[in-house]
Amino acid sequence: MHGNQPSQTAVMAAAARAAHLVVDQGPFILHDTVAAPLLGERAEELIGYHRQYGDHLILSGTRAQVTSRSRYTERRLADLTRRGLEQYVVLGAGLDTFAYRSEPGGRVKVFEVDHPATQQWKRGLLAAAGIAHPDGLTFAPADFEADDLMLNLAGAGFDPSRPALVSWLGVSMYLTEDAVDATLATIGRLAPGTELVMEYALPPSLRDERGSAFADFALPAAAERGEPWLTFFTPGDLSTVLKQHGLETADHVRQADSVDPALWRRSDTLRPADLCRLARATVPG
Repeated sequence: MHGNQPSQTAVMAAAARAAHLVVDQGPFILHDTVAAPLLGERAEELIGYHRQYGDHLILSGTRAQVTSRSRYTERRLADLTRRGLEQYVVLGAGLDTFAYRSEPGGRVKVFEVDHPATQQWKRGLLAAAGIAHPDGLTFAPADFEADDLMLNLAGAGFDPSRPALVSWLGVSMYLTEDAVDATLATIGRLAPGTELVMEYALPPSLRDERGSAFADFALPAAAERGEPWLTFFTPGDLSTVLKQHGLETADHVRQADSVDPALWRRSDTLRPADLCRLARATVPG
């Protein structure tokens, strides 16, 4: 959120997930059939923009980014739930649609964490689209810059004594370092066996050519809409910060490596870029 305005980043991410099924050719990286209905009356305009200009790096790059990071995280969740995991926390959920596509029901409890105003806006979109609230989903309002995340999660029914998968996608780069530290400190105090999948932005020196070109478009545009990128990490620096907060780094994943290589053998314009990576870390037992 910026002021009282809905997050344009959340809108753009949902539009990119919806447009992927319309603009791009198979194989599809993610089948998000809820994003378009959730966008409501804006869906035609936003998807149409991808139809008309979808080959542009900023649009094709966004589609590649949002679909691959969600696929990676949701596949990790599927693996963990088969082993008995029962809690999934989506930090900075925005217009994430996992719970509405997967019908988690009794398999896993989903906690969507975001700014209260963002959640109110999302609830309005869901109601307007006639999308039912699925069993097993709870909204946990929290301001990452100001609130006690553990307190807010517990108030929503989260059990901190049991492990969870925590996804934190498309958020950390928009926060101050203090807010990132505070959030990681909370995650590090969760139950042993808890796992984190965190997307983070690379500093300029580590970006590849496509990532640098994407950043040249994306970062100024984000700043203009009041959502500047504030925090960047090298993999080594992030691993150090994670360790300081009791988390053990399991992997740093490039976008190119986040999904099956066959999904990047494409006839359309979707290509991986090295601008943001995924860190996977665990709370040790």
